[in-house]
Amino acid sequence: MAPKSGTEIVKVTGLVKHFDHLEVLNGIDLSVKVGEVVCVIGPSGSGKSTFLRCLNFLERPTAGEIVIDGSNITDKKTNINRVRENIGMVFQSFNLFSNMTVLQNIMFAPLELKKMSRAEAKEKATALLARVGLSDKANYYPHQLSGGQQQRVAIARSLAMNPDIMLFDEPTSALDPEMVGEVLAVMKELAAAGMTMIVVTHEMGFARDVADRVIFMADGNIVEEGTPEAIFGDPQNARTKDFLACVL
Repeated sequence: MAPKSGTEIVKVTGLVKHFDHLEVLNGIDLSVKVGEVVCVIGPSGSGKSTFLRCLNFLERPTAGEIVIDGSNITDKKTNINRVRENIGMVFQSFNLFSNMTVLQNIMFAPLELKKMSRAEAKEKATALLARVGLSDKANYYPHQLSGGQQQRVAIARSLAMNPDIMLFDEPTSALDPEMVGEVLAVMKELAAAGMTMIVVTHEMGFARDVADRVIFMADGNIVEEGTPEAIFGDPQNARTKDFLACVL
């Protein structure tokens, strides 16, 4: 059963991540409610992507606690694969299976994890392709698609498991500028439909238009957070002001 709107779906407490002697995250605290869209912005090397990868345990935290959908994923007893079934993740690179058609890529996880019959998985995949505007590409292979089309397939694939939360790690950074809009349009539609989303992005226009909350990270810390109006219109921290002066 999907969690109710307005309840807490993500709670991060004291999250620390070291790579050998390099401290990448310095004690992050964050909570996200169901249906909320949170955009994470900041300079390269600030820990944004590492933070996102910790949320589904692609990176193992050095210290701290992460609770997703009521499951403490930092507890060794938690079945992380079960929790991940409710977390969709979209990467900078599309990570599609090159030897499978678009339709097969989307059907793969529901079939592999025995969540749906083949007929159900095909019906779901077909509906998702329509949702991302690619119904005519079902039998194409990834190399036959543009970067923007591949990323839309990657989003559809993440949605195939009916996740409660979607994580996006700079999903447009590998795209040519003219393809960025088609991917952001799909993400805007998802946000409008009530999907809980945490988005690491360089697209300030998207963050301004779509986010409920914007988080500015620098040097492994959350420096400032607030509504898009507050962060973009009246930032309080000098570090935030300097960053926005460079990118806006």
